[in-house]
Parts: sequence; C-alpha cells; structure tokens
Amino acid sequence: MAKRLLDTTARELAGYSRTDVLASIRGSEGRVIAAEMIAPVMAAVYDVSNPELAAAMGADLLVLNMLDVRRPEVFGITAEPAEVVREVKRLTGRLVAVNLEPVDPEADLVTQDTFGSGEKAGRLATRENLAAAAELGVDAVVLTGNPGMGVTNESLARAVASAREAVGDRVVLMAGRMHAAGSASEAGSHLVDDASLEGFVAAGADVVLVPAPGTVPGCHEALVRGWVEVVHRAGALTMTTIGTSQEGADEDTIRRIALMAKMTGTDVHHIGDCGYFGIALPENLMAYSIAIRGRRHTYRRMAMSLAR
Repeated sequence: MAKRLLDTTARELAGYSRTDVLASIRGSEGRVIAAEMIAPVMAAVYDVSNPELAAAMGADLLVLNMLDVRRPEVFGITAEPAEVVREVKRLTGRLVAVNLEPVDPEADLVTQDTFGSGEKAGRLATRENLAAAAELGVDAVVLTGNPGMGVTNESLARAVASAREAVGDRVVLMAGRMHAAGSASEAGSHLVDDASLEGFVAAGADVVLVPAPGTVPGCHEALVRGWVEVVHRAGALTMTTIGTSQEGADEDTIRRIALMAKMTGTDVHHIGDCGYFGIALPENLMAYSIAIRGRRHTYRRMAMSLAR
C-alpha cells in the first residue's frame, strides 16, 4: 500500500506505479508541492540544476517546462538525452513531470506572443511526443499551455484522450490551464466551465489543473472551490497553479495564495517557473510549503537523504 507522498523516501518513491502515486497524493490531504522550472534555462545556482534546487526547498513533484522530448536537455544535468529525466530523478529522489502543449490552430489568439525561442515541435502534445515522454521515464505528463501558444479547452480534451491511448497506465495524466494561454474568449473567470472540467476527467485525466485563487483575474476562492468540487465529484484530483509570475512576489503574497488554494480543497499546489526566469524564488517555495504543511513536513522533505 502506498504511503502519503509527503512521507515517502526516495527509495520507496522509485518503485511507485501510477496508481501508487495517485493514492499517495490523495492520502496527503492537500499537502503536495509541485515546482515548475524551465528545463533549458540557466540554473539560478549555476552549477546546481533547478530541479535539485526545487527539491532542496521542499518540492515533491518537479515539472519540466519547455523540455523538448525529441532532444531532451535540462541545464546543469549531465547525461545522455535518453537518460536526462532518469538522472533528474536519481539526483533528486522526486517525481518528475513534463509539460506538453496541445496547441489549437483555431484558437482565438488575443496576441501574437509565443513563449520561448527555437523549435517547438518537441513540446507539442502529439502522440509521438507523448510516447517519447513516457520512454524518458517521466512519472506524469502535464497537458497545458505556455503564454500565447493557443491552447483551448477543446484541444485539451482531445489531447487527454489521445494521451491516454498513447501512454496507457504508465504515467499520471494532468491537464488544464494555468492562465489563458493566448485565448481571448477562454480567459479570466471564463477560463474553464464545469462541462470542460468533467470532459477532461471523462477523457482520462487523473489530475485537473485550475488557477489558484488570486492569480488569474476574476478567479477568486469561491469560484476555484467550485471547480475543485466538480473535478472531485467526477473522480479526479486537482492541482491549483501559480502561472502568472507571482512565484516572484513577496512571501506574504505567496502565503495568502497558498492558504486560499488550500481552502479550495485542492490536492496539489503548483508554483510556477518565473520567479525571475526559470524557477520560483527558492524562499517562496519554502514559504508556500510551510504555509500548507508546517515546518515539520517542510524540513523533513528538505533534509531527508536520498540514501534512505
């Protein structure tokens, strides 16, 4: 039987299946921290990778953004491309996820902005990329959209169904948006509706992303709590997200968001990748963790040896 995620050791976690991971998250009762980082960006502490830094500050799940699954590279991680993700897991003892983007060519883009430079083919949520991500050894795939990429609820639902067929039960599937991702009509408090949330779960999502209260305009605690309850009734877990660069705000703001997110009933608390650029401010990661689970669990997660 799986232990609560906040209680697991690195050795225990290494043997967890998708079912075990989901049970361990559920058993943690809203005390799981997911830290996102931009994989190819120079590390905040140059010769220590951002995944290692986030793990050291208490993160339970490391989410790699902008990882090209065709040419995987994480700054500060020395490994052959096919072994990059497994090396991150070896060095951190944490669960690792990768973002893939189900871009909708029909999206009503509000701007022409695109997030990140260079080739984006390896970031798209295609069947080939989904299968490649699973082969890299990720524990979870996060179907979501970076700013200006044009990801919609319709494209997300299609991608979830395709992903479940492509990877089966090998990985946890997470889906949803942290912000408008470029869409003009699906933005702010209209980012998602109950039918879309139910559709993600019906298509096979294990965890549904919704913005944390106080991040996206109009997304207040009562609204987000309603979304969380819809997803829970449908049988899935939720992850509230900070994808609006507030991961670089002051610690008091982070604590306020953390407590509001906890009051929605969410299962996983995500903090984004742009404190400055590439990772949340380390002190905000720790402040968020202390706010939702106290010093005991925070320091335990920070201090526990990978040899255990």
